[in-house]
Amino acid sequence: MTFRALVVAAAVLAGLAVASPAQAATVTYGQDVASYQGNVNWAAQWSAGSRFAYVKATEGSSYTNPYFAQQYNGSYNVGMIRGAYHFALPNGAGGSAQADYFLAHGGGWSADGKTLPGALDIEYNPYGATCYGLSQASMRSWIAAFLNRYHDRTGRWAVIYTTTDWWTSCTGNYSGFWANSPLWLARYASAPGTLPAGAPTWSFWQYSSSGPFAGDSNQWNGALDRLRVLACNGSC
Repeated sequence: MTFRALVVAAAVLAGLAVASPAQAATVTYGQDVASYQGNVNWAAQWSAGSRFAYVKATEGSSYTNPYFAQQYNGSYNVGMIRGAYHFALPNGAGGSAQADYFLAHGGGWSADGKTLPGALDIEYNPYGATCYGLSQASMRSWIAAFLNRYHDRTGRWAVIYTTTDWWTSCTGNYSGFWANSPLWLARYASAPGTLPAGAPTWSFWQYSSSGPFAGDSNQWNGALDRLRVLACNGSC
């Protein structure tokens, strides 16, 4: 995943590799990966302390991660709780169609206690206009279509990955999705900072793109047993 952010000092990032922030008394460390990481040495990631992984499955309605199987199954096989994410291109196919594409290429959910609900990565457009040429109302409608379709087909509400700045600019800082969808906040800094309007807390925080783990490093806002509860939808 990528997002526009101020570059923070290397010393701050180095400190984040070993220290839990004051915002959460207990956190669980994990990571997210995409094709850039290729075949990941998951045993080494586990030894380094990673306990969960989100793996890019799809982008838009035509791209699939060629390393998805190795990354998704490999993280699971070493004992991690894993999930898949979809990089949204809202100026392409509709939200429902992209949810279907995601589900057809690894984005499903199973009640095995080790599979997280899928995540919608919706953020800065790496190919053009920041908000993909959509109005705030149209962007909200697109997101709602994706979330509703995913929920209709899996019984789960997708996690939403975003930044507060993009969310404010492109949705009007809309608060209506956070009652159902956990927030995965991207901010490379020493603290999560300001949350999107209406979000009661961050569930995941992507805090570094430079280690300690392969890909981007993340925290879950709680102990590992609470992450298992999210994975199994409260049935374990």
